[in-house]
Amino acid sequence: MKALFLTAIGKTEVREIEMPQPGPEEVLLKIGMVGFCGGDLNGFKGLFELQEYPNILGHEVGGIIEQVGSSVPDSFIAGQKATIYPYLNCGTCISCRKNRKNACQDNKTMGVRRPGAMTKYIAIHWEDVHVSHKLSLRELALVEPLTVGFHAAARGRVSNEDCVAVIGCGIVGMGAIASAVNRGANVIAIDIDDAKLTIAKKIGVKHTINSSKVDLHQALIEITNGDGPDVIIEAVGSSFTYRAAVEEVAYTGRVVCIGYAKSPVEFNTGLFVRKEIEILGSRNCTNEFPEVIAYLEAGKFPVDDVISMVVSIDDAGAALEKWATQPAGITKIMVDLDK
Repeated sequence: MKALFLTAIGKTEVREIEMPQPGPEEVLLKIGMVGFCGGDLNGFKGLFELQEYPNILGHEVGGIIEQVGSSVPDSFIAGQKATIYPYLNCGTCISCRKNRKNACQDNKTMGVRRPGAMTKYIAIHWEDVHVSHKLSLRELALVEPLTVGFHAAARGRVSNEDCVAVIGCGIVGMGAIASAVNRGANVIAIDIDDAKLTIAKKIGVKHTINSSKVDLHQALIEITNGDGPDVIIEAVGSSFTYRAAVEEVAYTGRVVCIGYAKSPVEFNTGLFVRKEIEILGSRNCTNEFPEVIAYLEAGKFPVDDVISMVVSIDDAGAALEKWATQPAGITKIMVDLDK
């Protein structure tokens, strides 16, 4: 069966691999849809420090259970639609011992540090399989990236009393926006792409800022009556957005960082002290899969608007290259394994 490999920086290749055989505690999942994520893009561009080459890409999955192992619980049945939790933790490092397995020091995400799901079948432990009776395969392939944003909102302790600014309206930023709106916060979406800001409005944000067209500081001051946002979630990973998050957050506010900065960032550390702010890293997700599945099942998210293109596995490499060189207007690329 075909599989899409990231073979080196800037290079992909479709190769033939053997079909897996599920073990007693595993589910054989027939893959229908797989999304490209920002990590895939940065791995392709050589900007993701954790990416290993060569590797089969893919960890944003919508599939159908084909077969279950002899020790899999009876609740898992062939024909059910499902998505997967793609992270593997060591179980022994300090993060795992503190039950913060999402921050495992030796985490192995599918498509990054172990083979991914950009192929027709995968075998995976039943505990990592999440079933939905309502969602389509493309909706299921959106669950994992949205959980990353939902986790960031949880890390920021977002509540209905907060004004929350999310910098970056890629799919992970959209997840943070969706979670903050769902928690009742007053949400500001910030990006340089008007098309993405339009999608953010459909999710329920009250304000949008195109920071390439207006002064970000002045816009935030006007919206927040001079206070600045209580929470800023950074979902880009640039020096500018990291500094802006610290500079623009309110006194005693919280900054949540999702994006991987591609180079060292210089800060005026006096702001940390004078404002008495909290700066929180946010990695992967914890228990957000059921929450995001329920959110999508409720029909609250503009699924069709965020899917920029759907391609076959044979065209997936070219689509990834296009995203790397012409990113404007692209929020989510999906690969249809049935094409």
